[in-house]
Amino acid sequence: MNRSRLFSLLIGSSALACYTGGPYPTPTRTPTPTPPPAAAPPPRTAMMPSPTTATAVVHDAVGRRVGSVAFSETYAGLLVRGSVSDLGIGAHGIHLHAVGKCEPPFTSAGGHFNPEKRAHGFNSQHGPHLGDMPNIYTPAAGKLEFEFIVPGVSLKGPFGLLDADGASIVVHATADDYLTDPAGNSGARIACGVITAAP
Repeated sequence: MNRSRLFSLLIGSSALACYTGGPYPTPTRTPTPTPPPAAAPPPRTAMMPSPTTATAVVHDAVGRRVGSVAFSETYAGLLVRGSVSDLGIGAHGIHLHAVGKCEPPFTSAGGHFNPEKRAHGFNSQHGPHLGDMPNIYTPAAGKLEFEFIVPGVSLKGPFGLLDADGASIVVHATADDYLTDPAGNSGARIACGVITAAP
């Protein structure tokens, strides 16, 4: 065997003898301990709804009682729950109005509750009024129960219905188109109820 090949074999054998296999060595430095987590911040104080509730007795233009509505504050807005009857089959606009007065033909109730001075209608880019609500649909049986949450409205406070001149709830003869200012082209005011604080 020539000398150069023998030298190569010896070098290769030495290299294999030096490799012992196994995992790579682990570092010997002790890791820095992780500091304990900071104390959790105190929970936010939730805005408690006012315990105030309110009601409205709804009458038509000839003075017949045609419904009643209850109002209570929730975290999501004003809960409006009511029932109506004898208003005629079909869709009716229903709104919160700015004045607590219901003298036929109910123009005494003023315009819609609108402290932000916005345009009328859910489909208006400049709306809606805070007093806008979805249409109600009276069935053939004539009696309807409904329930809405009206965001941003309260009974007391800056956007409260129970202010110096009060507020009312008004039902219209036809459907609100959710766009036409100031009342959604919803026709005559056919029923009205003054909103009063519950005892």
